[in-house]
Parts: sequence; C-alpha cells; structure tokens
Amino acid sequence: MLQQTPTRDLAIPHAEGVSNDEFKGAMSRLAAGVVLVTAHDPEDGPHGEDVGMTATAFLSVSLDPPLVMVSLRNGSRMDDLLDEVPVWAVSLLSESQRHIAGRFAMKGRVSDRLLFADLPYTRGPHSNAPLMGGALATLECRTENRVVAGDHTLVVARVLAANLPSAEGGPLTYFRGKYRTLG
Repeated sequence: MLQQTPTRDLAIPHAEGVSNDEFKGAMSRLAAGVVLVTAHDPEDGPHGEDVGMTATAFLSVSLDPPLVMVSLRNGSRMDDLLDEVPVWAVSLLSESQRHIAGRFAMKGRVSDRLLFADLPYTRGPHSNAPLMGGALATLECRTENRVVAGDHTLVVARVLAANLPSAEGGPLTYFRGKYRTLG
C-alpha cells in the first residue's frame, strides 16, 4: 500500500526525492515574464466585476492557431472564473508596472474593484476584460482546453486579438522571488 505524504509539509520530501523547498528553489532561478490576467465576471454585482491576477507561468503554445497557456492555482478565484467565463485577457507588464504586479499578487486582498480603481485600462472588445494601459502587449483570449496538473490547472486559449501599444521600456520579470528588470 502506498503511503500518502502530506502536501503541506515542506520538510518531507516527495516520493521521488524532491522536497517542495528544493523544487521552489530550483524554479526560482528560472526568470519569467510577468503578466496580469484579467476577466470580467458578469454575475458579480449589478454591473459585474473585473477580476485580475498576477502570473509568471504564462507562455506561447502555438503559432497556427495562435495559442497561449496560463497556469492557475486550483480553486483560486481566477481558476473558478475562467471555468465559467470563456473569454479573458492578458497584459504583458512593463518594468514600470511593478506596482500593478504586486497589487494583484497580494493574498487576502480587498475587492478587485478597488484594485482597478486608479489604474489606466481599456476594455477589450472581445473579452470585455481590462487591458492595462502602459503594457508592452495585450492579448484577448478564448479558453480552448483546461488540464488539471497537480495543484494547478493549465488553461490553453486561442488568441482572439493582440495589440502592441507604444509602451516604453522593457519587460517586468520575476527571478529568485523578486520582480526585476532587464539591464
């Protein structure tokens, strides 16, 4: 009989021999771009509510058709919302948008409505989701597939629109547990 190892106990290694701390330490050395995933929840309140989440596990999957993927923690608000709402958006954050990344990465945060209150954005014509002003690029997406992978869900989506605003500067990156800039 297999013995179950508690997933929350960081000191106990997985059956394969890699502890959560070792895995997190190794993966922290992989630099990643930082994006803001957004969606509009039409069922929340009289006019709906905008929802946002900072992500670093975002990547291009295919050119033909144009597909991207984001990894969402199972049971998170964004995971639940994208299971219900098929269209959403991504803003590729610039190095000057560290404050946005930090704001939407907070755990136990206030209502997302307040988080968007003082930020410049437009609504995507395909998704009705916020597209951040000052982003390096924005994408509007439609979910094609969802794959549960451990404690996350991989959401594969078709890109419906891609915009390249005239943003200044380089990308915001995440490396060794901190937001960084290239240069």
